[in-house]
Amino acid sequence: MVLAGTVVLAREREEELLAVGTEILELALAKGAPTAEVYLEDSSELSIEVREGEVETFKRARDRGVGLRVIGEGRLGFAYTTDFSPQGLTLLVEQALAAMARNHPDPYLFFPAPPAEGYPELSLVDPELLQVPEEEKIALVLRMEEEARRRDTRVRTVEAANYVDGVARVVLMNSRGIKASYETAYCGLYAAVVAEERGDAQTGFSLRYSRHYRELDPAAVGREAADKALRMLGAKSVATMQVPVIFDPYIGSSFLGLLARALTGEAVQKGKSLFAGRKGEKVGAECVTIIDDGTLAGGLASAPFDGEGVASRRTSLIEKGYLTGFLHNSYTAAKEGSTSTGNAVRGGFKSTPEVAATNLYLQPGPQPPEELWRDLDKAFYVTEVLGMHTANPVSGDFSLGAAGILIEKGRLTVPVRGVAIAGNIAELLQDIDAVASDLTFFGSKGSPTFRVRRLTVSGM
Repeated sequence: MVLAGTVVLAREREEELLAVGTEILELALAKGAPTAEVYLEDSSELSIEVREGEVETFKRARDRGVGLRVIGEGRLGFAYTTDFSPQGLTLLVEQALAAMARNHPDPYLFFPAPPAEGYPELSLVDPELLQVPEEEKIALVLRMEEEARRRDTRVRTVEAANYVDGVARVVLMNSRGIKASYETAYCGLYAAVVAEERGDAQTGFSLRYSRHYRELDPAAVGREAADKALRMLGAKSVATMQVPVIFDPYIGSSFLGLLARALTGEAVQKGKSLFAGRKGEKVGAECVTIIDDGTLAGGLASAPFDGEGVASRRTSLIEKGYLTGFLHNSYTAAKEGSTSTGNAVRGGFKSTPEVAATNLYLQPGPQPPEELWRDLDKAFYVTEVLGMHTANPVSGDFSLGAAGILIEKGRLTVPVRGVAIAGNIAELLQDIDAVASDLTFFGSKGSPTFRVRRLTVSGM
């Protein structure tokens, strides 16, 4: 039984969106648009935050709207609205056409046709998630907070204990024959704690997102957040050293986020990628394989089609160290003379599709993470970096504040803070000499633990 208060985007809502989309498409063509595309989205999100055993925030939000793109003589016009009335839809079309008339022509602009082989069938909604009562979701967050607090008496504050879930219906149609839709849903937990001892305070966090409600483990999330804070108590800087450096999955996924932009066709065509002109070259170690997969089972960015109706797919970007390709939407693919990889990504109905990664990950290796440092006399295990946004995506240079654990004689020993790691992302890819089996996703980016042969850790 579907319980009261649970938002379900039923079949009737899909039919409503399809009807509105058809009306807009017909109106745009009747008013002179040579080609047109309609993107509709109806979404709902629930967020719960608890503090000290009480619900502090309970919020449910719904967003519904439509984005319209029109193309004529190489000119693109775009407009969006949340007003589905006849007057609102008429104004939407007029605004898009006016924008088209003002823009400069571009010969590479076009809307794709329906894929000959159709779209992949993906499981994107957990029926149980839609039926769980809100009281159970509140209890889930309360348990997470409790587990973090009871982990150790040195855990003094739970700064955040949050639950979130969302469900959305997407409909896309264009004048070339595309008419498609899908429903998608996700849920997640986040905890952040502060541990204190002898005047020293350290923070720790944990997060888990999934498409399946029963995969969320509040006790594990709470404990992990507490453990991360506890293990950093007493952290100090160390003398500058050149040692092997191990990156945990969260830091690895952060570096993938830096790489993601450089692996798009748009960045290459604008001369803003460190990989420009290097397709087919060896850009990483043999153990480095980086994949983008818009059809990945359980992937938070998985969908049957991208933001302009191209079928989602798996794209190998770096294969055993060799650069094999880039991510494209229809526009950047046309400029290169190739085909879209299904990577036209939208931030919602208020934006046009841009080139971006979907589920991007470093392929895991065969060994457990502890094997990466078991035989090392001295190394550094990185668990936190500061300033990733300052890394240069064109040159690949980075200099980041860092924290982590010192490794001595194959064991994780003392916590370290107040150091920096610096290098170049291209050189780092070449120097990765081991990749573990613990692939972990943080949102749509995933990485296992991996080891870099040698890196400078600047300390006192």
